[in-house]
Amino acid sequence: MRVFVATVAASALALGLWGCRAAPARAPVVVFAASSLTDAFGALEADFEAAHPSLDLQLSFAGSQVLRLQIEQGARADLFASADLEHVQALHAAGLAGMARIFARNGLALIVPEANPAGLRRFEDLPRARRIVLGAPQVPAGRYADEALRKVGLPFAEQVQARVVSRETNVRLVRAKVALGEADAALVYRTDTHGVAGITVLPLPDAVQVAAAYPIATVAAGPNPAGASAFLAFLQGAQAQRVLQAHGFLAP
Repeated sequence: MRVFVATVAASALALGLWGCRAAPARAPVVVFAASSLTDAFGALEADFEAAHPSLDLQLSFAGSQVLRLQIEQGARADLFASADLEHVQALHAAGLAGMARIFARNGLALIVPEANPAGLRRFEDLPRARRIVLGAPQVPAGRYADEALRKVGLPFAEQVQARVVSRETNVRLVRAKVALGEADAALVYRTDTHGVAGITVLPLPDAVQVAAAYPIATVAAGPNPAGASAFLAFLQGAQAQRVLQAHGFLAP
């Protein structure tokens, strides 16, 4: 009996060890992505990994300017997806990233809290707000907001800028200020208004709308170039584009 038990235990151990060897660790593909891509890329993760079972997509979200700085300081990433061309092109010029490829586009939206304490009904009412929040000037969302205000011209733009109480480091923080009632209005990406509680979206005139391009590029020192190529191809495919458009992004 002892011999039988020992034989069974040894067999079980051998099977366990064989099972471990049969399931090798998946290779990570590290993607640094702009905060406004959080929901869309999160939805793409399962689809990509299902199509590439040997790869593990690892997503890191922050403001595009923060991610660029991290790459400049040696952070390990395979791909950089930005909310504007400037940060990717700067890395490319420094030899730290490949050529930018546009994979989606976006636009701006004006949001107010559901309670709407400033009583805003349209974009033209924006100077009546007491507390306006925008992205910081080095943040793509902030730069696009400034561009939209420049299109309106003076004195409207000056009146709005005079009521800006905070400039945040990413667009999700901008949106949160409004959703929490800490600001009367903000300019965010159109994609950041989908299914969000606590905000109301006001129409933005076509004359002040901006076209936000979303590029992605390989990071020169990325440890998994094959995985990066696989995600690039996936991102530009029909399946990924359908997911992006379902989250409010426009085709490239």
